[in-house]
Amino acid sequence: MLFLLPLGLFLILAGYFVLALRPGRDPEALPSAMIDKPMPSFDLAALQGGAQVSSASIAGQVVLVNFFASWCVPCRAEHPLLMRLANDDKVPIYGIDYKDPPDKARAMLALLGDPYRQIGMDADGRLFIDFGAYGVPESYVIDKQGRIRFRQPGPLDERTLEDTVLPMLKTLAKS
Repeated sequence: MLFLLPLGLFLILAGYFVLALRPGRDPEALPSAMIDKPMPSFDLAALQGGAQVSSASIAGQVVLVNFFASWCVPCRAEHPLLMRLANDDKVPIYGIDYKDPPDKARAMLALLGDPYRQIGMDADGRLFIDFGAYGVPESYVIDKQGRIRFRQPGPLDERTLEDTVLPMLKTLAKS
């Protein structure tokens, strides 16, 4: 029996690798436990002043929530795509400024343009954690019922936007 123990451990380990590396499984995919769950409740101070940005102000519409920061290089790379999306008026985009001094965020938006309907300041990163985010930029599609329907870790790209996000937005807008 003692001789069968290494063989058994080997078979278990081999089975794990076969399942983990099966065709069609993306080893770089970062799953989210928040998909199809309600977005976290929040109430954040607005970056540009005025009314606070809250989960209640977003409720009842299909929106894109985008976590960003002025110090984030991929955020700047993603920014022209967000500007185009905002200019095409395909979806309201709400920004969450993650752990960023407000003056630096305002300077970045003044330089690159502001695609956001409203921007909340997540100075302590609590909302970032509540959403289950991994890093900035990170974007979420929220449906009319306030549920998270899609998560994009990292910058949005043209392919993901055209193949996944825009069709989903169109479907969610009809429901």
